[in-house]
Amino acid sequence: MLRAAGAVILGKTVTTECAYFSPGKTRNPHNPEHTPGGSSSGSAAAVAAQMVPLALGSQTNGSVIRPAAFCGVYGFKPTHGLIPRSGVLSLSRTLDHVGVFGRSIEDIALLTEELVGYHEDDPDTRPRARIPFRAIAAEAPPIEPMFAFIKTPHWEKASEDMKLAFGELVQTLGDRVEEVELSASASEAWAWHKTIMEADMAASFEKEWETGRDKLSPQLRSLIERGREVHAVDYQRALRGIAPLVAGFEDLFIERYDAILTPAAPGSAPKGLGSTGDPAFCSLWSLTGMPEVTLPVLQDSAGLPIGAQLVGRRLFDARLLRAASWLRDRVEAQA
Repeated sequence: MLRAAGAVILGKTVTTECAYFSPGKTRNPHNPEHTPGGSSSGSAAAVAAQMVPLALGSQTNGSVIRPAAFCGVYGFKPTHGLIPRSGVLSLSRTLDHVGVFGRSIEDIALLTEELVGYHEDDPDTRPRARIPFRAIAAEAPPIEPMFAFIKTPHWEKASEDMKLAFGELVQTLGDRVEEVELSASASEAWAWHKTIMEADMAASFEKEWETGRDKLSPQLRSLIERGREVHAVDYQRALRGIAPLVAGFEDLFIERYDAILTPAAPGSAPKGLGSTGDPAFCSLWSLTGMPEVTLPVLQDSAGLPIGAQLVGRRLFDARLLRAASWLRDRVEAQA
């Protein structure tokens, strides 16, 4: 699809082992002693280092949003099923997304517009009219957008720099943002995500497990072992929990808000290359299949990027990018 649109494919970037947690050799362009995140580590780093203007990645948990935030670029994970996953390594049909990286909202809108579509090999895609991502993202919103600031139950994981940066961001947005608490039932979402991901990945990597488990990293072996022990009733309960969650967020958007404001990660990129960081601030949105975009508009006290994440209503992806453009302009105007 990209070649048909005139794109020049330069190569393949490094990913983590099987798109899970075991890091590759990529470093963070802002500080080589820090992780670039993962699993789409090479894609985020290549865009941040200006090796390429655009890149592709995948997300089952936080594998687009987190590395984009750590590397200080824009990352976008569209609504589940919007971009076909044909030919992509399958981890979980319920959770897998294709995402994009760029150095501007305009660039990720351009890339997404060419990728959205139907493919017979992906049963979650649907035939749909072409979405004018670029035109909508560039429009001025009819009224100033309203944001719901959701800390999630994982706010205690946020670094002090993150909390200070978000405090300043909320102050900058003024009356266009309100803090909103998640419903009590939403607190189970992280456990549901874990159950689905581990069971699905155990099934997806059954051949690798049977023929070469000794070659897998300890992290991946542990995940597969846990996934093979998941009970069918727990798996089905987790799947049934998704639709009510999505419905609750639908009400939030219909009643008042244009987008949800929340951290993309607990803070800036952690020091060291042995870990890709914590995806806890992305798990809920991967589970619900809602579109996410991270904006490199914040920094920590050492000058490393911190991502501000916006989450939108399912299938209203272009409007999410329009709200993101408004937020970026608001922050730049106050700088």
